Amino acid sequence: MTEDEAWEFLAGAHTGILTTLRADGAPVTLPMWFVVLGRAVYLSTPPRAAKLARVRRDPRAAFLVEAGRAWVDLRAVHVSGRLRVVDDDAARRRVRDLLDTKYAAFRLPPERLPAAVRAAYADRTVLRLDPRGRLLRWDNSRIRLAGPPAAPEPGPHSPTER
Repeated sequence: MTEDEAWEFLAGAHTGILTTLRADGAPVTLPMWFVVLGRAVYLSTPPRAAKLARVRRDPRAAFLVEAGRAWVDLRAVHVSGRLRVVDDDAARRRVRDLLDTKYAAFRLPPERLPAAVRAAYADRTVLRLDPRGRLLRWDNSRIRLAGPPAAPEPGPHSPTER
């Protein structure tokens, strides 16, 4: 996939996988909701989240989105770069609004959340991942395979097993 297609794929993905580093260099990988603006990935997190402390100590990070179940359908984009806290109030509001719009149908109503969870997410810190180097990207559906497709093996997900 081209660089433009990779950013379009990123922007349309639902959940990304963020990796940050502990003080000893060990990676910590977490699923995150996000939005793409321009050629940067924006995320938000509660201000007391451990990931925020990791980012402040070492801003190096990686972010991955993927799709597909069968090998021939696998697509992914991997972004390596540096995370930084967004300090600009207008930019923070814009990112929070975009996140709220993108994920409105997937969130629980605030009244269903425990008070401590509501309080933790009331004020979110916005992070920006700026890519360093080129994106790693692949789309197995574009690989020209040799020969005709193989017949599916019978199994629990095949139509013959229903």
